[in-house]
Amino acid sequence: GNLPVPPPSKYNIRTNAKGQTTVIGIEGSANKVGVGVLRYDPQTKTYQTLSNPRKTYVPPTGQGFLPKETAWHHQNHIVLLVRAALAEAYPNESDPSSEISAICFTKGPGMGGPLRSCAIAARTLSKMWNIPLVGVNHCVGHIEMGRVATGAYDPVVLYVSGGNTQVIAFSDGRYRIFGETIDIAIGNCLDRFARAIGLSNDPSPGYNIEQEAKKPGAKFLELPYVVKGMDVSFSGILTFVEQEAREKLQMGVVTKEDLCFSLQETLFAMLVEITERAMAHCGQNQVLIVGGVGCNKRLQEMMAEMVKQRGGSLC
Repeated sequence: GNLPVPPPSKYNIRTNAKGQTTVIGIEGSANKVGVGVLRYDPQTKTYQTLSNPRKTYVPPTGQGFLPKETAWHHQNHIVLLVRAALAEAYPNESDPSSEISAICFTKGPGMGGPLRSCAIAARTLSKMWNIPLVGVNHCVGHIEMGRVATGAYDPVVLYVSGGNTQVIAFSDGRYRIFGETIDIAIGNCLDRFARAIGLSNDPSPGYNIEQEAKKPGAKFLELPYVVKGMDVSFSGILTFVEQEAREKLQMGVVTKEDLCFSLQETLFAMLVEITERAMAHCGQNQVLIVGGVGCNKRLQEMMAEMVKQRGGSLC
């Protein structure tokens, strides 16, 4: 592999008596706000998640989450989440903040209002506790979190979420994008389609599409398949499947499960194709899926089958 050892930190990070570094991370780039407490032990070179409470803003069915309302949600919950995270991580400590080495927060990309709300909370804690404030790139945070959780060393990364669709690998000293969406993200595509057919936002539109697609008897309908080299396009597929829903659902020609199953199979096949190309180009045999859409079991199954055929592994 070619991932380098990180350089010495430019921040004055304090450690505990055992030399361990413990940080609080605040993430609120979209409709979910979370606070995590993570500890690194240099002796064992291992990470441990001590706590990770979170809250999700769920808008009414048929509506998306808007920046202003989402920011209000995060502002209402962030203090309680920080307290809950510290209490879970250090249940027997009278002053758990003394154990914290630094405050990390999502610097971007993401929704401006929610990001700003969490950044202000992080900066306030940094000032109160007189410890460093560390901004984290949202995309790199996803990748590094996945590497820590799975033990992956140098994988090809498929980053799929509500706002991002990218195939990424580490090359020549930095993460580089080898393929991406040229219009909307896959998560945005799924969310908008869920709204179009009246699926709930609770717990998430993508999860509810996945459940519809699992129903027995779901039929595959041919949809546009748009791969352009290493890039993909989802907006035309979304327009097509929304029109199919408007014209054929009420007539009984197709069902919601038919449309959900077909949309998933088509979108995920496109993602598997460009990920395989990146594996061949980079000479890698590991794939790591990160981002909210990566929770989809069908995407994991399809990716695992492709990787298996190449003699590799899905992290």
